[in-house]
Amino acid sequence: MREIRRILLTSVVLGCTLVLPVGASGLNPGLPRHNLTPGAVDPRVTQANIQSTICVSGYTRTVRPSESYTYNLKVSQLYNGYNYRGDTSTHDYEEDHLVPLEVGGNPTSVKNLWPEPRHILWGASKKDALENAIHRLVCDNVMSLAAGQRIFESNWIAAYHTYVG
Repeated sequence: MREIRRILLTSVVLGCTLVLPVGASGLNPGLPRHNLTPGAVDPRVTQANIQSTICVSGYTRTVRPSESYTYNLKVSQLYNGYNYRGDTSTHDYEEDHLVPLEVGGNPTSVKNLWPEPRHILWGASKKDALENAIHRLVCDNVMSLAAGQRIFESNWIAAYHTYVG
């Protein structure tokens, strides 16, 4: 009989504790490796200028890096161990900004970009829903820009339960 090993990752977000099961490697495949992708913010986006930057419709199109840049980075990351269960097919990943552009994430820093698996429970589509929710809170001045950025730099999956449901 095959032994299945589970490691529990406990995250505390705004006083809410959530226990998530992770794989044998100790990493949840929906979260980047923090030592490789800790997140990075765009110094041009500040609390004082969010209404003229991230809160303007279409802003992310003005700062999003070219597809050739993100594609080449994704290929490099996948072939250098940043893949899920050995899958190096670029179609199975979205080169994602850990701190989203929508909340002032750095567009081109390798500290902020990682190949996020698409076809897992905690993949790209769920993170996109959280990005939209936090963007609304920041632009409605319900949450500070810094607080919105920290959500993604820590454990976005735990924050998803709090802000999306």
